[in-house]
Parts: sequence; structure tokens; C-alpha cells
Amino acid sequence: MEWRTVAYTVLIVSLCFLVIPIRVGPDTNTEDIKLFTSYVTRYNKSYRNDPAEYEERFKRFKRSLRYIEKMNGLRSSQESAYYGLTAYSDMSEEEFLAQTLVPDLPVRGVKHVNASYHRQHRSKQSTDRSKRSLQPLNMPLKFDWREKGVVTPVREQGSCGACWAFSTVQVAESMLAIKNGTLRTLSVQEMIDCARNGNFGCEGGDICSLLSWLLVSKVEIFQESSYPLTRQTSMCKLNKTFGKAPGIRIKDFTCDSFRDAEDDLLVTLATHGPVAAAVNALSWQNYLGGVIQYHCDGSFDSLNHAVQIVGYDKSATIPHYIIKNSWGSRFGDKGYIYIGIGGNLCGIANQVSSLDVL
Repeated sequence: MEWRTVAYTVLIVSLCFLVIPIRVGPDTNTEDIKLFTSYVTRYNKSYRNDPAEYEERFKRFKRSLRYIEKMNGLRSSQESAYYGLTAYSDMSEEEFLAQTLVPDLPVRGVKHVNASYHRQHRSKQSTDRSKRSLQPLNMPLKFDWREKGVVTPVREQGSCGACWAFSTVQVAESMLAIKNGTLRTLSVQEMIDCARNGNFGCEGGDICSLLSWLLVSKVEIFQESSYPLTRQTSMCKLNKTFGKAPGIRIKDFTCDSFRDAEDDLLVTLATHGPVAAAVNALSWQNYLGGVIQYHCDGSFDSLNHAVQIVGYDKSATIPHYIIKNSWGSRFGDKGYIYIGIGGNLCGIANQVSSLDVL
């Protein structure tokens, strides 16, 4: 009877393996390879003929795929942010930070906190409840400066770390159009080549330092047609003739914190104009569209990028800011990003600059 028992046990165990296969998880590698092959072709990646780099990029690409799956699994509604493949999906987080963003922005930003042009806005909730309750009634639920025809097309900074110059010049363009009805494309390259006060062209800078330099030096910002964009730091050419078209000058500016008073930021947007803001864009690497609501650290120490805020929409299912980025029109929603209002998401309210032009 003993051998029959053993035989019977072996048979049962074998049948279990045949009927119920053991799986440790889905085999995604084949699909990942197909996606990566298509990705390399779509973005015309230079490493397509370099086996060693190709393999390393594939590893980083797979990490992005898993992150995309995770983030899309956390969406709370159809309006929530969604993620997919971008030109940056083959980078590690560290590489994305070093090559696309400005890692030292918090160090740069600290020096402006005690400056005369800096204001710390406070929440009115505890100090003036009557004004706080009236303020939303006087404010439009939605305001988008693009609809007023005062926002220039989305630019692409490429590998030049001059988001600080792009965002500042874009606000100057909008404020000029609001003032006199003329929308002109101004020179970012002039700022990259010429701005001083701690700014280093494509190697980094910050909005407040640029505005301070422009105000004190009284340097004019000329049109892009006079000083074309190259996305490389070169010798300053301000001593050359720029034709008959005059430039514009900065009349005044602020460098504010709205961290505890985002309602005031909305007022500034609706009553004054677009603003430039320092943000934390680390989690934007694979962003495609929708409203960012979470997983975007808002601390001052995490700031690493600069953008233009051109409006807001509090009537939407998820109230949000409308952000004009400088990574080209193929990124995000035709170059735009949406960040939820409230909670200082992505550090959107930490350091915000408005300006006026002459």
C-alpha cells in the first residue's frame, strides 16, 4: 500500500501543476521592447546605433513605464493628470533633474526673501473673514489670458537650462500686449547671453535676479527677430545695432510668496496679468495632460524650474492653474500643464513674479 500512496501523491501534485500553472507576474519584457523600439524611432534618439547606451536607456525606459502605470492607476477622475511616454522617458530622475531643470534654484531663491521687492502674502481666513467671504464674489470663476490674445506661442528651451529667462520674457511679452495691444516676440537669447546678477545663461539663473538686473541696469529687451534664439550661451551682442524697432524696459516688479494665500494669486492673475513662477517639475517627466492633484512636492527646497502662469479655471471639476511651459508644443497639452489650485502643489505659490513694462 505504501508505493500506491506515494504514486497517488505524485500524481495529484503533478496534476496541480498542469491545471494551475504557477505565475510570478506578467511577462512585460516583450511588449516593453516593442514600445522602446517605436519610442527610439519616434524621438529620433541618437543612441539607436550604440548598443551599450541603448541597453542602459532601455532600463531607464522600463522604469518610466512602471511609474506611468502606477500614476495612471491613481487617477481619481477623467480630469486628473495622466502620464505616458515623452522625450524624457529614457532618462533617470537624476539625469532629468540635472539636464532639464535647475537643481540650485532654492539656493538662488533664498537671497530674495528679505529683498525690498519681496512680499509675503498671508491667508485672510483668521484676520478678516468678511473680506475673505466677499473676495470670491468679485472674482471671475475662470480667467485665461490666451483668450485675450496676449500670450505668445509655446517655445522650446531644449537642453538649455534657461527656463528663468523664457518665463520672464514671456510675462514681459504679455504685459506689453496688455498695455498697448501689440503682441511681440521678445528675445530670450538676449537674456541668456547678457543677464548678470548671478545668472549664467544655459547653466542656470532665476526670475527675481533677472528682473532685478533689468530694472537696475535699464537694459531694454529687444525683439527676437533682432536677437534670435540659439539655445546656447554666447557673447552678449547688446553693443550691436538692433534696427529701428525699440525694445522694452521693466518699470517695476515683485517677487512674492502666495504659499498661504493662493486666492491673492488668483486676484493678481485676473486683475494684473500673467506671472512667472518657480515650481517643482520633477514629477512632470512623463506628464501628458490633465490636472496634477498630488505627488508633486511643494516645498521651497524642491523648486527646480520656472514657468508662466497665464490663467486659472475654478469652474472646472478640478479647479486649476493654466501653466505655459517651455518644453515645446509636443509636451503636455500642446505645451501646457494644469496644476490644482490650493495646497501649493508643485510649489506653485512659493515664488511668483509680476511685472510692469515701460
